[in-house]
Amino acid sequence: MTARPGPGRAVAIAVISTVAFLVALAVVVTSAAGWEEFKAYFFDWDKYRASFPEIARAFLLNVKIFVIAEAIVLVTALVLAVLRGLPGPVFFPIRAAAVVYTDFFRGVPTILIILMLGTGMPALGLQGVPTSEVFWAIVALVLVYTAYVSEVYRAGIESVHPSQAAAARSLGLTHGQALRYVVLPQAVRRVVPPLLNDFIGLQKDTALVSVLGVVEALKQAQIDEAAEFNGTYYLVAATLFVAVTIPLARFTDWLVARDRRRRLATGAPA
Repeated sequence: MTARPGPGRAVAIAVISTVAFLVALAVVVTSAAGWEEFKAYFFDWDKYRASFPEIARAFLLNVKIFVIAEAIVLVTALVLAVLRGLPGPVFFPIRAAAVVYTDFFRGVPTILIILMLGTGMPALGLQGVPTSEVFWAIVALVLVYTAYVSEVYRAGIESVHPSQAAAARSLGLTHGQALRYVVLPQAVRRVVPPLLNDFIGLQKDTALVSVLGVVEALKQAQIDEAAEFNGTYYLVAATLFVAVTIPLARFTDWLVARDRRRRLATGAPA
């Protein structure tokens, strides 16, 4: 009977095969006929180094938009998920409105919502209505991501066994109290990893506000590219986004692994 390879050998094989693939890919790319032109357009180190501070300053606006939108979405999405789960026929109009909201904002591309609000609302000229493109970009992102994140919350709420809510009601708690003290704490804890995945998407989608003329990282890269006819500036912007999203992704993976270990240790259902 042939012995199965040990963990160390399996890791070594995986590393060697990965390195071999990357080397082969690099050879294919660098031997292409247009490699020199491609390299000159996207990998100009001098332009990268010179433009990094300017694009990094513009990226701070992306971070600001992300932080504000995320803080609002965490609350509004939870409220929407709770409204969608209200029991009884008397709350049917509220549940129906929540379903329509979710379906609409998940169905329309985010960039269209940003364009419609960012250009349409200031054009109305209504008294007291903000005219800032950044304000309406944040509103658009909040509207869209509230729809997405509310579904994550709703999945977490529905994952809590109904017997727990029933037990809370039998102890004299109202439906709202059972939801607040029994269901929601468990639901939110279970959906933290998918929530972080949605917020990684939100961080990347802040680049869409460039369509309004807002000078954030992508727009600044576009301005520099138009002036120098060089795509290295896009690489700078990509580097900044990756510097934020990869740590968030690894943190999400760590949370998922920790939750899996906890469930295996306690024998809790997955």
